[in-house]
Amino acid sequence: MKQTAYLQINKGDNVVVCLRPINAGEEIKIGNHAVQALRNTPAGHKILLCDTPKDKPIIKYGYPIGRAKENLKAGEWVNENNIQTNLSGTLEYEYHPAIKPLSIEQEDRSFKGFMRKNGEVGIRNEIWIVPTVGCVNGIAERLARQLEQETQLKGVDAIHAWHHNYGCSQLGDDHENTRKVLRDICLHPNAGAILVLSLGCENNQPEDFMKMLGDYDRERIRLLVTQRVEGDEIEEGMKILRKLYKTAAQDKREEVPVSKLRIGLKCGGSDGFSGITANPLVGEFSDWLIAQGGTTILTEVPEMFGAETILMNRCQTADLFQKTVHLINNFKEYFLSHGEPVGENPSPGNKAGGISTLEDKALGCTQKCGHAPVSGVLEYAERLKTNGLNLLSAPGNDLVASTALAASGCQMVLFTTGRGTPFGTFVPTMKISTNSQLFKLKQNWIDFNAGKLVEGVDMLTLRNDFIDKVIATANGEKVKNEMNGYREIAIFKNGVTL
Repeated sequence: MKQTAYLQINKGDNVVVCLRPINAGEEIKIGNHAVQALRNTPAGHKILLCDTPKDKPIIKYGYPIGRAKENLKAGEWVNENNIQTNLSGTLEYEYHPAIKPLSIEQEDRSFKGFMRKNGEVGIRNEIWIVPTVGCVNGIAERLARQLEQETQLKGVDAIHAWHHNYGCSQLGDDHENTRKVLRDICLHPNAGAILVLSLGCENNQPEDFMKMLGDYDRERIRLLVTQRVEGDEIEEGMKILRKLYKTAAQDKREEVPVSKLRIGLKCGGSDGFSGITANPLVGEFSDWLIAQGGTTILTEVPEMFGAETILMNRCQTADLFQKTVHLINNFKEYFLSHGEPVGENPSPGNKAGGISTLEDKALGCTQKCGHAPVSGVLEYAERLKTNGLNLLSAPGNDLVASTALAASGCQMVLFTTGRGTPFGTFVPTMKISTNSQLFKLKQNWIDFNAGKLVEGVDMLTLRNDFIDKVIATANGEKVKNEMNGYREIAIFKNGVTL
């Protein structure tokens, strides 16, 4: 993308996005049309190209991102103070298929991963301790640290205890969601061995939970119920962990095709550059991986509101279309049932970065999934069944959504950010900055800079560099959240706590 001071994303847009701060009086010229900026406007924010009466649409990405709250003049800085969302309640949708085959060359690319007995492939070989209830978090952490001290991680990539607050005092869907997410963690291919650690009296009863794992590898997944241990549960846990470690430490990486990659797509702290740089870059990668037979998963359902019809019309079948309609309307009903508006987004950080409405955010966010057809739709905590592009039910909360992506089977999460964040979930969580300033400011957080796209680097060159980065990570190169030890899980909660 040619370096410039502003950008009209779509020729039908009535706004431009400032790629640097624009001063009042500066000329904005698109073709033969020119306007003067009326105010000092920050980078990432929008300037109006034409007079727009009250209630008329503001167009960005070729779609309405809201409507004018008042009569606005050409050159005006458009922000959350003078634009309002068009979103309200649930909608009825019609299926108008707009499926375009991907014309991307097949490449003979591979990575070195860990083959598991069930045919899945891990990109890490870690030992995990999974508490069935939050009451044993402390024991789990103590066991993890003791095993790490004993082994010095020889032959394994990491040892982690996945703390959470749940497993007891929950009812209905919350209880089942907790059980399903913990099940998904236990079955994840990035773990070479797992100790399921239980208290014994919790709602999430240990024997019933183990049944949820199905025909699991009993050499690599073991259960310890601490209330049933006579004496020191730490020593009993260490006995089991030493055996699990011995098994996992024998695992070796082997060459596998990139079609075995399952990658989660996530964004957080979006800014005005998100829909111009990082999200389109990830979208290009997503299309490339799917063309190679691989899989990507898009979530954050509330951040699809305003762009949902684009996804619906890319569904391969009418059944998938109906599932996507349910995905969207079910989340809208969730907001409405709590008396909350469906468009109460973006966040303060989003607004400061140039995102004015949820539609503005959504149209930028959904670019992470490129142009591939939708081949699957997943409920929260449901495990992946279909290769290609999948949509997953989860909220926009960064920790919850990233955990949900990993739980569905993703070996890695690609996380675009315009504001920056240090966190990671229980799989490698690669941070991609939307702008170079953030990359320079937070090199201890950010793994890849997509801001180069507005500094003269072309998309194909950067996409190929990004593909190499993802494959290097799959091969074992650690991303920043792993280096820093910033790893955690978060489980979606909606209902009553007893």
